[in-house]
Amino acid sequence: MSEEIAAGHYRPGDKLPTEADLSRRFGVNRHTVRHALAALAEAGTVHARRGSGVYVSVVPADYPLGRRVRFHQNLLATGRIPSRQLLSRATRAASTEEAEALGLSPGDEVHVIEGLSLADGVEIAHFRSVFPAARLPGLMPHLERLNSITAALTKAGVTDYTRASTRITAQAANALMALRLRLKEGAPLLKSVSVNVDGQGVPVEYGTTWFAGDRVTLTVAPD
Repeated sequence: MSEEIAAGHYRPGDKLPTEADLSRRFGVNRHTVRHALAALAEAGTVHARRGSGVYVSVVPADYPLGRRVRFHQNLLATGRIPSRQLLSRATRAASTEEAEALGLSPGDEVHVIEGLSLADGVEIAHFRSVFPAARLPGLMPHLERLNSITAALTKAGVTDYTRASTRITAQAANALMALRLRLKEGAPLLKSVSVNVDGQGVPVEYGTTWFAGDRVTLTVAPD
């Protein structure tokens, strides 16, 4: 099995056949298969996901945190194929924390977008982006049509934005985050909370991202 993984027959993030399938294929008992998978796991080649199966381990993706952070550009620069899945879009009243970060009054409306960021088809992060609704009234229709936050912001009048602040903490994945990122409950996450501003220094996005700790290496860019 290790030779097939090394040869690229199974890519990072791919699920391996079940123990029963491997047992039949190689003509050995399941105990032997289990022992071989354990050796691969100890070497870091594969990892098991509770209730899901055994997967080829993912080489952590480098993700620089600079003033201009663009998800697609970041991953393309490291040779990864980026993609995003939008899970929900809503307009609601801002929480106290969101209002403070965006310079709003508590209860002002905000657009909230949640989704998954993927590298080479593997989930690396769950994100939540919060935008001032009064400032960006057309953001949601643009996002639905373009499926890109940066492109939607451009259409809404924010042609450039930069990161004003970032706070990174570590936490364990709860049941929901583990399910969405296909991790074990309790797996390490890196939580990034940031505020992005427009060219005039006015906050336009309050973002929270939960990175899978074993799939991403966060680096601080000098810009």
